[in-house]
Amino acid sequence: MNFLLTHKHEAATLAGEHLTLVAASILIAMVIGLPLGMLLTRKPRLKTLIFGGTNVIQTIPSLALFGLLLPLPWLGFRAERLAITALALYALLPIVRNTYIGIASISEAVREAAVAMGLTSFQLLWHVELPLASPVILGGIRTATVITIGVATIAAAIGAGGLGEFIFRGIAMVDNSVILAGAIPAALMALLADLGLGGVEKLLARRQH
Repeated sequence: MNFLLTHKHEAATLAGEHLTLVAASILIAMVIGLPLGMLLTRKPRLKTLIFGGTNVIQTIPSLALFGLLLPLPWLGFRAERLAITALALYALLPIVRNTYIGIASISEAVREAAVAMGLTSFQLLWHVELPLASPVILGGIRTATVITIGVATIAAAIGAGGLGEFIFRGIAMVDNSVILAGAIPAALMALLADLGLGGVEKLLARRQH
């Protein structure tokens, strides 16, 4: 803790960088993952392809994924772009999976009643399926956020900043206090994100009941 107190400004800067990486990557993952999950409920034959692809990404070690993306022209020019892209890829699986599961698990009787009322496929999705599936979808976003906060510490290895800077510096110096200066704030960030999104998830579920 003494190290954090004597490096407050640097810690705040790195924490801000960490939050920026996480927020940007989760936003991109949501923009891609939510429509993919919805698409799978309409075209289930694509499940093998999409779930297979997102599962494969999860099996690639984070540092290796950064290295694989490094030669790409536009991404490789900026470490932040590369890190955000890699983190967004890691966040896809829980978002796609939970979006699909949340919508697919809705009772068929509910769908039939909505169709009998004259709702189109889009209206059924927007007005019935998404509201009912929202707690499950938010659960996927919650999981993706917590995972991303942890994996984002690796971004420091390619110069993208974040709290991983303290962790890698501490490893190089063989100084546990410097390592903890990066690890503890990252863990607290993940815990707060989990509690906050978990609270929203429970609120949505309660309002449905």
